[in-house]
Amino acid sequence: MSRLYRLSLALLTCLALTGISHAAEEEHLRIKIDGPLPPARAEAIYNKIKRGMADGYAPARDPIVKAYPRWHRHNKAPYLSDTHGNRYANNFANAMATNAGYGRLKPSQRMPAGAVVVKDTFTVTPEGEVFPAAVFYMEKLAPGRSPATGDWRFVQLLPDGSYIGDTIGDSPEDVAFCFTCHKAMAEVDFLFFLPEAYRK
Repeated sequence: MSRLYRLSLALLTCLALTGISHAAEEEHLRIKIDGPLPPARAEAIYNKIKRGMADGYAPARDPIVKAYPRWHRHNKAPYLSDTHGNRYANNFANAMATNAGYGRLKPSQRMPAGAVVVKDTFTVTPEGEVFPAAVFYMEKLAPGRSPATGDWRFVQLLPDGSYIGDTIGDSPEDVAFCFTCHKAMAEVDFLFFLPEAYRK
């Protein structure tokens, strides 16, 4: 399936579901907002839409995306992520990543192969409209499997479960920007963590 076809299908799906136009999630377009939501309000919104978000991602049949809602969430409430297009985000990690010290890595420490970190996101417009957004994940690979990306696999899916790209699968060029950003955190295995005020 061509990239243009996939993006066109995703856009048509969004139009059908919401009645408004959204640019493809891969573009990381910013939305206009008056200011961040209070944590309690952001959490209440997420609790209302998270089941629908999971249902939207389900057509991908991705085992990681299916499993992550049952993993440890490292934030107390969704936080505004400017590196993900001013969308509200949550950070989940599987047991391997959590037990290996996700969020507490010291310089030169590395995650073990099999560690996974997932970030799901949603958008809130200035008018108060709420829309599910992309889900992103990083999976630590065996040493030497993908040295160009620090042995991390980066994957992004649209809200309807369409794949944007996979650094070791289809359309790796469409998610190359992920590692371009994460290279800044090479000292701690290329991992960002969430704002301190939101950490559990």
